[in-house]
Amino acid sequence: MGKQARAVVDLSLKDLVKDLQKAYADEWLAYYLYWYMAQTVSGRAYEDMQEMLEKIAKDELEHATEVADMIIKLGDVPIANPMDLEKNANAPYLMPPKNTADINRIIRIVTEAEAGAIEVYSKIAKKTLGKDNVTYQLVTHILSEEVTHEEMFENLLER
Repeated sequence: MGKQARAVVDLSLKDLVKDLQKAYADEWLAYYLYWYMAQTVSGRAYEDMQEMLEKIAKDELEHATEVADMIIKLGDVPIANPMDLEKNANAPYLMPPKNTADINRIIRIVTEAEAGAIEVYSKIAKKTLGKDNVTYQLVTHILSEEVTHEEMFENLLER
């Protein structure tokens, strides 16, 4: 964002960037968790679960990229040290199940992570509504994808 675009933002850029940094950290943790579980999932129907996890991992990496771009547009840089991701995230890293064939546990973990993301992006959307239209558009776009992810995995639990 240029000077004027940042000037018309009607909220603290410092606080907004802090929120976005936390969301950025969340996205990297989600990406790694889903990617890891896609690599290690086993048991019945593991190929379908592997495919779903790989697709959602790619979405989470895309979200991290989009949030990083917004942080830069707002005049900062995203977290550089991977060791700082968990301590700057909104929630701790969710450990994958030890039993890689426990598909229901994997589904519950993903559903919990997506619910957390929905909460984070909903808060940022409320904060930016009518105050920073560019960030608002980004977070509502990501929010809609997180809602879709949650619903997709909740539907699997109902089977």
